[in-house]
Amino acid sequence: MSLAPVVPGARIIGMGSYQPEKIVTNDDLAERVETNDQWIRDRVGIVERRVAADDELLVAMAAEAGRLAVKDAGIAPTDVDTVIVATCTMPYPIPNAAAQTADRIGIVAPGAFDLNAACAGFSYAMGTAADLIRAGSARTALVIGAEKLTDWLDWDDRSTCIIFADGAGAAVLSAAPDAESVGVGPVAWGSAGDLHAMIEVRPHNNALAQEGQAVFRWATTKIAPVALRAIELAGLTPADIDVLVPHQANLRIVEAVAKRLRAKGAREDMVVADDIVHSGNTSSASIPLALDHMRAAGRIRSGDVALLIGFGAGLSYAGQVVVCP
Repeated sequence: MSLAPVVPGARIIGMGSYQPEKIVTNDDLAERVETNDQWIRDRVGIVERRVAADDELLVAMAAEAGRLAVKDAGIAPTDVDTVIVATCTMPYPIPNAAAQTADRIGIVAPGAFDLNAACAGFSYAMGTAADLIRAGSARTALVIGAEKLTDWLDWDDRSTCIIFADGAGAAVLSAAPDAESVGVGPVAWGSAGDLHAMIEVRPHNNALAQEGQAVFRWATTKIAPVALRAIELAGLTPADIDVLVPHQANLRIVEAVAKRLRAKGAREDMVVADDIVHSGNTSSASIPLALDHMRAAGRIRSGDVALLIGFGAGLSYAGQVVVCP
């Protein structure tokens, strides 16, 4: 038996993202439900969000983000051997998004599968891809978080319609040539299945529902320790983190997690993602969207050490330290 060569780990070599053109403001939503711009800003920090057209497919958004990530990596689509799409909003479970997405990009005969860990999906998929590469099962993996949450909303439910949005973000992972080049740390993950009813699609109307206050209390107390564990697994300290990219669930949750990490030694100049302000909550797409937007805006640089931490329905959570490409 000829085994694949062992590699020390994976690194990110490219990123890309996509958002629909349509912008929905808080004032737009106030025309439908009892709310206003200041109420939404105060509670979740959102100013506007992107909404896909009725005929805009999730796989189309995933493919565009993936195409841009492959281009950014400076490789050909045929160099990719594995495609993972993290999503919880495909209209039907069969066929999966990954194989269709790969075909649209021009990736030939890859291993392709979907992963559903809801808002933690991108971190779950990154951890899975990095482990596949380290084990020799993959050499170059395209990881995409893509959601069309607006297909699953009750637009008369103020607790959800003001929060969720659509989009896709992607990263290309490749084998690191040596230990010093490893750029994806071990994943710290877990779940609280006893709390699954906090966020769920209700069968009577197939619409997403959540217990907002309960989710807020859980996330603001339970997520910072997971983030600290991810830092520990990477062999680092909170002071080593240049960039914090939590799932963009709610700006108040993001701020609370950052505050807890700074209390444990994270630097005051640690850059904290706030993409939710203009993108809304895009579930598994939120972390790669935020990373790509921050990079484009010059808020992060190549080589920065970033802490990713996703959490949401399930309840599932996961985080890892990565080096920005």
